[in-house]
Amino acid sequence: MARRIVLLSGPIGVGKSTLTESLQRIYQARIVKTRELLDLEARLRLVQLNTREEYQAFGDNLDREDGGRWVADALAEVLKKETSNLIVVDAVRIQDQIRAVRERYGYAVFHLHLTANEADLKNRFENRITKFREASTYEASQENLTEKGVWKLASIADAVVNTSLCEPEDVVVRASTRLHLYSRDYTPTVDVLVGGQFGSEGKGNVANYLAQEYDLLIRGGGPNAGHKVYEHPDPYTHHLLPCGTRRTQAQLLIAPGAVISLSGLLKEAHECSVGPERLSIDPQVMVITPEDILSEAALVKQIGSTGQGVGAATARRIMARGSDIKLAKDYPELKSFIRESKEILEDAYRYGRRILVEGTQGAGLSLYHGYYPHVTSRDTSVSAALAEAGIPPKRVRKVIMTCRTYPIRVQDGAEGTSGKLTRELTWKDVSDRSGVNLKILESAELTSTTKKKRRVGEFDWVQLRRAALLNGPTDIALTFVDYIDAKNQKARRFEQLSDSTIQFIEEVEDVTAAPVSLISTRFDFRSIIDRRNW
Repeated sequence: MARRIVLLSGPIGVGKSTLTESLQRIYQARIVKTRELLDLEARLRLVQLNTREEYQAFGDNLDREDGGRWVADALAEVLKKETSNLIVVDAVRIQDQIRAVRERYGYAVFHLHLTANEADLKNRFENRITKFREASTYEASQENLTEKGVWKLASIADAVVNTSLCEPEDVVVRASTRLHLYSRDYTPTVDVLVGGQFGSEGKGNVANYLAQEYDLLIRGGGPNAGHKVYEHPDPYTHHLLPCGTRRTQAQLLIAPGAVISLSGLLKEAHECSVGPERLSIDPQVMVITPEDILSEAALVKQIGSTGQGVGAATARRIMARGSDIKLAKDYPELKSFIRESKEILEDAYRYGRRILVEGTQGAGLSLYHGYYPHVTSRDTSVSAALAEAGIPPKRVRKVIMTCRTYPIRVQDGAEGTSGKLTRELTWKDVSDRSGVNLKILESAELTSTTKKKRRVGEFDWVQLRRAALLNGPTDIALTFVDYIDAKNQKARRFEQLSDSTIQFIEEVEDVTAAPVSLISTRFDFRSIIDRRNW
C-alpha cells in the first residue's frame, strides 16, 4: 500500500496514545511522537526538556519562529530512515503545522481529530499515568493557549471521533475504517476443503498438496480427526495443526471453534518445529480435560467413537456457561500463541492473502446432517468450517469436496455398530476387484487417530448427492482411484487412467455437478493428477 501519514490531534486525555498503541500493534504503524520531533530540535539548540509545560512552551516558540513548518521539516528527517507505510504523528496542535505537512506530502496526509466531553477529559486527566510531570490540575493544563486552541482543529479535520461516545476498541474500528485500513471489498480469497463421506477420504494428502499455494492455513475441529500426509520415509499425521505445516512456511491458525488437546498440540508443534511466530491460537478455543476423555468411554463401545473427549468438551462449553470454564487464553503454556483470529483474518483480507480452511471428518458424520446417532459431535459441512473460523460465505472462492472410491467407517464398537454403510464389502473384495495386494490394503486401512480397522462399502451415490447438496462443491478431489484398478498407481496424467476409472469420474461429475479436479492415484509425493483450471 502507498504511504499514509496520519496527523492526530485532540486535547489532553482524549485517547490519542491509546489509539496509537492499537494502530502500532495491529498495523505495525510507525508512531512519531511530537516529543520525538521536539527532542530533535532541542538537541540542535542544546535545550533540555523535562515537563509537559516545557515541551509546550518550546513548541510554541518554534511555531512562532516559522509558522509551524518545523513539524514537517523534523518529520522529513525521521522519514528518511523509515520503511513503514503507515506513519502516525501524535500529535499536531495548530492549523499551520497541518498545512505545512499537507503542502509537503499532499494526498498522503489524513488528519484525524479526537474529541470528548470536558467532564470525561477532566476525569481521565486525574487518572493519567505518564512519564512526564503534568500540570497539577486539568484546569491548569488548559491555561496554555495552544492547548485551548486544539479544540478548533475539529473544523478542518478529515474525520472526527468523539471518544466519550464509544469504547477505545470502537475508536480503533472507526479510525481504521476512515483510514481505509480495513479491506474495502469482499474479494474471494478463501478456499475450503471438506470431506464428502465418513471421514478418512484422504483430505490430509490433498490439503498438503494444495497448501503451498496459500499464505494462511486454518484448522478447526478437534484431535479426533487425524489427517495423514506423505513424507519419506515415514508419513506424518496431523491431529490439530493444518496439513502443509511441515511442507510450507504459511502462517497457521487454530480457529475459535476448534477443540484442542493441550498436550497433543504442544507435542505436534514441537514435532513440526512450529513456534509462536508462525502459529496463532484464538483465545476462545476450547481445551479438552482428562474428565472429558473419561466421560466418552461408553461412546467408544457403543458407536466406535474415537473417545478423544471432543464431544464432551464441546458439550461442557455449552452447558457450563457461567461457571469457571477455561479456554485457550487461560492456559499459561499457550500464552505466546494466543492471538485474535479476527485480526489475523482482517490483515489477510486487506493484503489479498490466500487462505485455506481445512475441514475435518465428513458430511456423513455431521451431527445435524449425518446418520444420527452414529455421528460426530459437530457439524462437518463447509458452512460449519467457515463458522468455526469466523469467515463469511462471501469470502469463499472454491469449495473442494474430497471423496474416496470406496467409502469407509471405523470398525464397530464393542456393544454396537459404528453406523450405516451401504452394501458393505470386505477388503478381500476390494483386493480382488482392483488387484491391490490384500495385505497392503489391510495394513493401510487403519484409522489415523485410534488405529482401528476400517469397514468398507460400495460407493454410495445417494450419500454423494447428499454431500453435494450440503456443501455446494466447486470441485471434487477423488482419492483412492487405485482401488478401482491398481494400474492407476502408474498414471501421471488423466488419460493414463483406466477406462473404468474415467467412466466413474464422469459419473461423479454428473451427480455432483462439479468437476473432478484433483485425482489421487496412490499415497506418494507425486500422487495427484491436477486438472484444475484455477
